[in-house]
Amino acid sequence: MSFTFIHAADIHLDSPLIGLEHYEGAPVERIRSATRDAFVNLIDQAITRKVAFLIIAGDLYDGDWKDYNTGLFFTSQMVRLQKAGIRVFLIRGNHDAASLISRELKLPDNVSEFPTDHAETDVIEELKVAVHGQGFASRSVEENLVKGYPERREGYFNIGVLHTSATGREGHENYAPCSVDDMIEKGYDYWALGHIHKRELLHPKDPVILFSGNIQGRHINETGEKGCTLVSVQNGTVDTLTELPLDVLRWERCDLDATGMTDIEAMRDSARTLLEERYRQAGGRLLAVRFQIHGITKLHQELIVREDYLINNIRSLALEVGSGDIWVEKVKIETTDPVSLAELTKQDTPVAAILNTINRMSADEATLHQLLDAFQDLKQALPFELKNGNGGFSFDRTEFLKKRLPDVEDLILYYLSHPEMSVS
Repeated sequence: MSFTFIHAADIHLDSPLIGLEHYEGAPVERIRSATRDAFVNLIDQAITRKVAFLIIAGDLYDGDWKDYNTGLFFTSQMVRLQKAGIRVFLIRGNHDAASLISRELKLPDNVSEFPTDHAETDVIEELKVAVHGQGFASRSVEENLVKGYPERREGYFNIGVLHTSATGREGHENYAPCSVDDMIEKGYDYWALGHIHKRELLHPKDPVILFSGNIQGRHINETGEKGCTLVSVQNGTVDTLTELPLDVLRWERCDLDATGMTDIEAMRDSARTLLEERYRQAGGRLLAVRFQIHGITKLHQELIVREDYLINNIRSLALEVGSGDIWVEKVKIETTDPVSLAELTKQDTPVAAILNTINRMSADEATLHQLLDAFQDLKQALPFELKNGNGGFSFDRTEFLKKRLPDVEDLILYYLSHPEMSVS
């Protein structure tokens, strides 16, 4: 018997993407609709490729629905599959555990959801396929669920559907932990895993054990292509695994090495090259990029002083290169000056005296609190966005001042070496 199916996971329908309003120029509506648009792409692929069935290995939703619209959208897509004769098997993960979703809708009869209190088997008799699965009853499941999965059905192609951290992955909670050996012992032919958002093949054959990754990146820590896996089965054995990109918004980091650069225009040219490369790789998708500028450069102090100039020039480049389809999420300046501040402080110069004063101030809590008190009048005059939210000035934490004092050093050094730039 030969057939194909799609393994997908971590849909996170209508993920709220909290904090977008703090990003200047963010295409908020396009980003908020990205999870739905990617899911439509998933259903389109299933129908176009005439797969036998679709597996969703947990985290279909991102938590409780704000209203019924999220559930109704999912139902509408399942009806499309129903009309095409495609079955769906799904489990709940930590984000859509039974205890988290307070609203329910009856799903079309082509959708089978596995129970959350025990593992169960569903069979497609005409294909000789046995699908085994168990969902999460609550957000935190710490036991090894694999131990309770049924034994393989002889004469069937056996699939295990599981939401798990496996042996643990950085950045993910350690839910339903298990080992590769635990899964191999069940004698299944394929394990469709969810929870880890990066595609990862844990075992290549007999059985195939795969994290398909999420279908749409939701923030800068979920970069690169996102999608699902098309599985081709020939004569009861996995024949091919094909990655199908589904994302409509792609997140990317642009690392710009400023080492040796002598002017901002050279940096701008490098930024253009990076943007053009990433945009080409994105294949016409909306592109969200974060620039991280690093390296040892004489431009370091100028970059600190003229940060707004650089950021807005990169944004302007993004508009030019992408015609509105590139959004610069953030520009982080992490360069260093080739001149050692430690060496400067050892010299018998006015600059050394200033730097040493700043160093002493950084270690003196009483002085830092005096500075915060002196800034209280300024607090009243600052606009809301400069004293609240991401990047706002903190008027009650000396730790904030300590972090900003290196920038003060850079400002002083820049204006001392560029007296023509000084302001009265």
